[in-house]
Amino acid sequence: MNDRERDSGLDQPVTALRGVGGRLAGRLARLGLHCVRDVVLHMPYRYEDRTRRVAIGSLQPGQSALIRGTVQLTETAGRGNTRLLCRISDGTGSLTLVFFRFYPALRARLVAGAVVECYGEARPGTVTLQMAHPEHRIVRDEEPDRDRGSLTPVYPATEGVNQTKLRGLVEQAMRFAEQGMVDHLPAGLTARLGLPPLLEALRFLHAPPPDSDVARLQEGTHPARRRLAFEELLGHHLSLRRLRHAARTGRRSPILRGNGRLTTQLLEYLPFRLTAAQERVLEEVNRDLGRSEPMLRLIQGDVGSGKTVIAALAALRAVESGQQAAVMAPTELLAEQHYRNFRDWLQPLGVSVAWISGKQPARARREVLAQVAEGTHGVVVGTHALFQEQVVFHRLGLVVVDEQHRFGVHQRMALKEKGHTASAQPHQLVMTATPIPRTLAMTAYADLDLSVIDELPPGRTPVSTVALPNSRRAEVVRGVAKACARGRQAYWVCTLVEESDMLQAQAAEETASLLAEAIPDVCVGLVHGRLRPADKETVMARFAAGDIGLLVATTVIEVGVNVPNASLMIIENPERLGLAQLHQLRGRVGRGETESSCVLLFKPPLTEASRARLAVLRETTDGFEIARRDLELRGPGELLGTRQTGDWHFRVADLVRDGELLPEVQRQADRLLSEQPDVAAALIERWVGDAQRYGRV
Repeated sequence: MNDRERDSGLDQPVTALRGVGGRLAGRLARLGLHCVRDVVLHMPYRYEDRTRRVAIGSLQPGQSALIRGTVQLTETAGRGNTRLLCRISDGTGSLTLVFFRFYPALRARLVAGAVVECYGEARPGTVTLQMAHPEHRIVRDEEPDRDRGSLTPVYPATEGVNQTKLRGLVEQAMRFAEQGMVDHLPAGLTARLGLPPLLEALRFLHAPPPDSDVARLQEGTHPARRRLAFEELLGHHLSLRRLRHAARTGRRSPILRGNGRLTTQLLEYLPFRLTAAQERVLEEVNRDLGRSEPMLRLIQGDVGSGKTVIAALAALRAVESGQQAAVMAPTELLAEQHYRNFRDWLQPLGVSVAWISGKQPARARREVLAQVAEGTHGVVVGTHALFQEQVVFHRLGLVVVDEQHRFGVHQRMALKEKGHTASAQPHQLVMTATPIPRTLAMTAYADLDLSVIDELPPGRTPVSTVALPNSRRAEVVRGVAKACARGRQAYWVCTLVEESDMLQAQAAEETASLLAEAIPDVCVGLVHGRLRPADKETVMARFAAGDIGLLVATTVIEVGVNVPNASLMIIENPERLGLAQLHQLRGRVGRGETESSCVLLFKPPLTEASRARLAVLRETTDGFEIARRDLELRGPGELLGTRQTGDWHFRVADLVRDGELLPEVQRQADRLLSEQPDVAAALIERWVGDAQRYGRV
């Protein structure tokens, strides 16, 4: 923290502001306002023009305006006198103020003859226009007209903290800012970008002149707003870059060059050739593994692009170098799929692959753990069970984390820590089948090198998608029966809002029973999260072998399942899922040469947001385009799976709107880290603060 800012009191708790005690401080904390600086950076989300009064007679329905009138009549109405009605007039017309919740003191103030000034939205009423719960104040006879030299800001608020209170606190906090808020961006840079200095931007945003472009202010495209957005993006970017630097500084990883014998054998054994994109990414991974500097690399690619093969080849390189590789997946089903793939690919080459699960019998688990600790197994695959304390590796040289955004930060850190010795730490390779838009990847993964597999293997067929109301369910069932009669296979996915495994399992069981009755000629299988691993594997093996024609499942089949003969996917209640998850589910079909289809069986009526999501699925099968639209619809926290940690709560910036600023953000981050690390630290403290502890390291 810059000494000038510390001396000015900006880092003092909010209780340093007049009128803020412990109770109010607790309420402000719900808004993320902990210190005076936080209040300065608490931005309005819209503005109201109260700079001039409007005659009541000229008000139009839907218009928000400042009006003044004399109380003519005040009365209560409704059962139990639950509404307070107050008729006011200014000589040009009359208006009724409506209060649905009120204290007796309010009625006592709104007596006939009192002059009241109000701001609110005019709406049609039975006799006159109405304003429901307007902001209002009683005007005293001797009171001069108030100076209204600026638009009135409206801030994000919470229960117990009204707009009047927030405006007063911001006004106080800005006095601290005027004394010592340091502008860390060079004047030449802001001038080149067409952005104002920091304090000028803050003054403008908290009190814009009456003639300001309100539309640009509220859209976030005004230079004053972009000035803060740029600095906030820079602070977050610097935070992640510093974490990356800390993860590598003074730390070494084993050099994994190997002799190429096992990787060559696997490439010859595979029934397909790597795509050009896979070969490019493999070269990037191998280059990292051949260095003593720890690899921190993210591989992203669309569904079915072949990330697992790259992970297997990286694992073999570790084994060739006398090290172990750990592969962690977020669900039992995906971890089991990885285990089967790695076992089938690597064991013929003489590489032992172990499986660790939280659901293993105690005796079998003890045996596997002992073998892992002795180094018997070159590759170890599992779920979050891998990072439990009793799991000890012999020589862990590589950590592979699949669908990494599904894990908590501390879980990923715990697995990496298992490979730490006094002199080395394992390389890290993380993968996601949720394509991430470039603007988001540049920001969210500034601590990782990024590889993109942007090419699908030959033979993948496009999947046609249709959305149907569940009133056409019988028609869909007949379609499934016809597809299975032609020798094809199908998925039927059940979704529930509830997170309970038990409720989801019950829904899937009921659906499977109904479908088995409706199409008795088709063998119906069932998979859900509460099945024992052995039973789950048996069902999946039968489905893969073609013994089961229709597989009813919960969203546990979202990733990792590969059955090329399956050409039909039914997703019930798709409106309950995000675009990324729907795309993952749809990716289970279209893996063979047969034309494939996906039916989104929704329950009307759809919200506008749900309608927009389903429309995107119908329009494109490009995972990166879907991810871009998902970012627009749901925001970065939802897309990355970090909403609950607050990682992506930006005060000002918006990754969709402000994405064009990111290249310059990266350039300035490079400059600050090399030339002015103290300024970089101050920007991180200003915009990220305690949230740094959530960083990926």
